[in-house]
Amino acid sequence: MPIQAGDRIPEAVLQYIDNGVHRVDTHTLFDDRKLVLFAVPGAFTPTCSERHLPSFIAQFNAFRARGIEVACIAVNDAFVMQAWGKDQHVPAGLRMLSDGNGDFTRALGMELDASGYGMGMRSKRYALYADNGLVKALWVEGPGEFNVSSAEYVLAHLPD
Repeated sequence: MPIQAGDRIPEAVLQYIDNGVHRVDTHTLFDDRKLVLFAVPGAFTPTCSERHLPSFIAQFNAFRARGIEVACIAVNDAFVMQAWGKDQHVPAGLRMLSDGNGDFTRALGMELDASGYGMGMRSKRYALYADNGLVKALWVEGPGEFNVSSAEYVLAHLPD
């Protein structure tokens, strides 16, 4: 069953690159902070590179002004996420997280079978807002859609 508002973020270990490859468990990532996590089916893919990530880059300071951290996640390796972040000029502080084996994605119930496109198991496109590890809001896109997980939509629909 997919994660829902009111659920606690499941335990998993993710990776990112910052002067070397680092591991971070989800409790460390989510506890004691407000965080918007948005997931993309794949780094360097068209909608992800042309619309989804750019929306969060453009609105990054608006989230920060509200005391909310921002992170992007994909079922790609940490090296791909780092390269994509550099290519997209991601600002310092916007974390580019790797769920390389899809463990966190499966724990959330957000896996997407993209094997028909030669991409294997990926993540659905979504955004979630969590406060101290508790999901407060979740916006999941339908197949091929990009409507409810943009930074602008999330900002307009954040719960109080």
